[in-house]
Amino acid sequence: MKFIALPLFAFISFAVTVKAQSPGQTTISRWPGNKRGAVSITFDDGSVNQFKQALPILNKLNVKATFFIITGQIPGSKFAGKFIGRPVKTIIAETATTPTNSTNFYERAAAAGYLGLIGPLDYHYKAGSLIDAGKPTEAYKVIDELYQKVRNNDFKEGIQHNTEYLDAHGTTWADMRKYAAQGHEFGSHMVTHPRLAALDEANMLYEMQSSRLDILHELGPRYTFSAEGPFGTENERVMGYLHKVYPALRNRMPEPWLKEISRSNPANPGNTDKEYIQFQRGATTKTPMPMMKAWVDTTANKDNTWLVLTFHGVDGIGWEALTHEQLAEYFGYIKAADDKLWIATFGDVTRYMRERQSAKISASAGKAAITVNLSHPLDKNQYNLPLSLKTYIPANWKIVKMIQGKKTLKLLPVTDAGGSYVLYRAMSNTSPVKLSAM
Repeated sequence: MKFIALPLFAFISFAVTVKAQSPGQTTISRWPGNKRGAVSITFDDGSVNQFKQALPILNKLNVKATFFIITGQIPGSKFAGKFIGRPVKTIIAETATTPTNSTNFYERAAAAGYLGLIGPLDYHYKAGSLIDAGKPTEAYKVIDELYQKVRNNDFKEGIQHNTEYLDAHGTTWADMRKYAAQGHEFGSHMVTHPRLAALDEANMLYEMQSSRLDILHELGPRYTFSAEGPFGTENERVMGYLHKVYPALRNRMPEPWLKEISRSNPANPGNTDKEYIQFQRGATTKTPMPMMKAWVDTTANKDNTWLVLTFHGVDGIGWEALTHEQLAEYFGYIKAADDKLWIATFGDVTRYMRERQSAKISASAGKAAITVNLSHPLDKNQYNLPLSLKTYIPANWKIVKMIQGKKTLKLLPVTDAGGSYVLYRAMSNTSPVKLSAM
């Protein structure tokens, strides 16, 4: 019988060596509960059927969502839409002799909705979309056309509101306090849902800051965390202002460890050297249900992806309105995957990622106990979610007692290639975690 000698590396290439972990070795799970990914369900505009039709579906499934609300139309709000600046008659007069350019565009575009006329607001939106698209020269022409028509008396007198603002009527601050108590997040969608890219500094800050102040007064500081600039704007000038007012923006996140795929980007999450991927997708009336479900499947089959879903109208009210039957099917599909996916509000996922990325861990193992200290430098008033920790323990610990402050838990160890470990949630910047055998 003839024997064939194989090279040694042929056997070595299939061997996997995993180093055993020392007791006390602790890491922070990428997602709470060591899940595979995260999903945030968000709604824009606060149109009434989001609360009458969609929210009961979410509550039945025990799923929490984020609602970006237009605050100026809510009864009792202190701040309504208004123009901050010179008298509009002065602005109109100047347009007769001075064409629109980079120095006067923002003032003129901001004033468009406050001329006491029906129609100019449409020009504000068109000009803003051109600025967002990087076409300022075309935007200037739109504003010149607008003011020529104003001087020619081509518009009827009256007050004009945008469709999103009108569709949001019907919900009160008392309603929102009740929904917030159920665990849902509320964030700002500005005072009037303007094209922020077409506003000058004073009016841009009024929209951002005044909406925040109303939310602060009515709901409290926790709900001043998240915002969405209308139309998903990513205008650099707008982002520079908006990030100073709100810690978390669905428009854009500035973190170097986050890869962003916006709603307008058709790409799927791929390989990346970044710790996280934000995978934004917006469902419209033209989006097939299988595609919507595939977004969830993609997230569950990776380990670093945060699916951020955006919805608008519901049952005929609001932009691209889906039916409550469609939402019930889809939200049920997401809920069915919650063994793999952490379903949480936009603000809470942001908090967790930032806490994890900035946290410091120190652990020491004695003969009878392991002590773990966890801290982060972030604002403790806003960043106060527990982090999921994985700590390796001695192999002979069969049941583990975990104590942090007044909290005591009994943990059952799990084993992997590195040894025995326990998974648990701990608060940062408080007392140490004590682990011991029972």
